[in-house]
Amino acid sequence: MIPRSATGPCPCGGQPFGAPLSACCGPYLAGEGWPPTPEALMRSRYTAYAVGDTDHLFRTWHPATRPSGVEADPSLTWTGLEVVSVSGDDDEGVVEFAAHWTSGQGSSRQRGAVRERSTFTRRAGRWLYRDGVPSQS
Repeated sequence: MIPRSATGPCPCGGQPFGAPLSACCGPYLAGEGWPPTPEALMRSRYTAYAVGDTDHLFRTWHPATRPSGVEADPSLTWTGLEVVSVSGDDDEGVVEFAAHWTSGQGSSRQRGAVRERSTFTRRAGRWLYRDGVPSQS
């Protein structure tokens, strides 16, 4: 995992805005709790990508759709998260978001965003990422 200060701001930009990792997604990544909503799970998964925590990504992925291995792309730096919409009920939730990234340096620097409509399912009382489709947010 890429080290990140527990007192630095959480990559997901959760509420309150600028909250430290230790008061936002950090406990979920450390296995000290489970995200209580689909949005909280999505934010923790974004944070896991940002810090390279593939264990959190694996354990929060629904077993029916989870790949055999999960990898984070070390060439990407995740630079911001925008939650576009959140909907759902007690058993299924949908979060549409844009996750911004940069790659490279100097004149070869590239910027982009992953835009996705992610579906989350509650299983045994815990929210899990089921799947996602690209969106036009």
